[in-house]
Amino acid sequence: MELSLDSLRRSAVARTLFAPTTLERALDAFGFVQADPIRAPARAQDLTLRHRVRDYRAGDLERRYAALDVEEDVFINYGFVSRAVHELMHPRADVAWPARQRKHVDAVLDFVRARGVAHPRDVDDHFSHGSVTNYWGGSSNATTHLLDAMHYRGLLRVVRRDAGIRVYGVREPAPRVADRSDRVRRLDALVDVAVRKYAPVPGPSLSTLVNRLRYAVPQWRRELKGALQRAKLRLAHAHVDGLEWYWPADESIAAMTPSETVHLLAPFDPIVWDRRRFELLWGWAYRFEAYTPAVKRTRGYYALPLLWRDRVIGWGNISLVDGALHADLGYIAGRSPRERRFPSALEYELERIRAFLGLRSGAP
Repeated sequence: MELSLDSLRRSAVARTLFAPTTLERALDAFGFVQADPIRAPARAQDLTLRHRVRDYRAGDLERRYAALDVEEDVFINYGFVSRAVHELMHPRADVAWPARQRKHVDAVLDFVRARGVAHPRDVDDHFSHGSVTNYWGGSSNATTHLLDAMHYRGLLRVVRRDAGIRVYGVREPAPRVADRSDRVRRLDALVDVAVRKYAPVPGPSLSTLVNRLRYAVPQWRRELKGALQRAKLRLAHAHVDGLEWYWPADESIAAMTPSETVHLLAPFDPIVWDRRRFELLWGWAYRFEAYTPAVKRTRGYYALPLLWRDRVIGWGNISLVDGALHADLGYIAGRSPRERRFPSALEYELERIRAFLGLRSGAP
């Protein structure tokens, strides 16, 4: 079959909107789910998982986190990674701590180990570390800053969250990587996780994905160029509309019939995460505008891309007004589709969101 943007687009939708399954299996299938703290009307990780997990409710990932084989960590962004992916990334580089900070690190480790788990407030009350300047130039609690650094370097793990606050436990050191062949194996496996989640990807996006793995494995960032070269040889690929496109070697871009379904997607859903690919496949630019000044927004504070069949045709800003779901929808064409099935498909999606949020049905 000769490939086209139509076949790539349909594959991009069908392969990631797999049949709803258990939360554990969905996390394993993705390997990584990006997190975001904004709740509008729910957090991005929940909005992503609700399409792939049977009977998923907002907050299920956080509520069930301790019983899942999952870790909070940085992959290409911050989020939740399967335990298997987490093990591929660690141990991260041993970074020399300044002597005074090293004493704090050792003291905090002893404190957390003795308690089993520790809330940042408990650590701060015990040590009173004060404040530091954070990465964005503002003031942060020094305890929070130190705990974040220790978590990233693999000394601590997130055990659970209390009211959204990370609660930590000690993470025992991971075995060191044995040799170069093991390092190459891990890097290639991490590239495959990223590609499997976001495929099919155009060549420039593949380069971006591999480059972003510098957050996951800063200890191997100089070897990412080689990992990219190996990926281009290993992955299935084809030249379509002037670009080389890549996808997992064990998959094919098959002819797929879109389902008669509406999906309101999270801003970081794998279908829409790659803004370059989005414009190539759907012909318009989607931007996440939550951090854009209100007067400069064109689609809304937390606009969810609106997928109808295999086309992203618009967006929706979803909110709760007096306990009821309110959907403010916009369409690239300036109006909703005229197909008679669209209104009922849209209402079905809104009913699914109501159930996801634990609201009463909107039916009279």
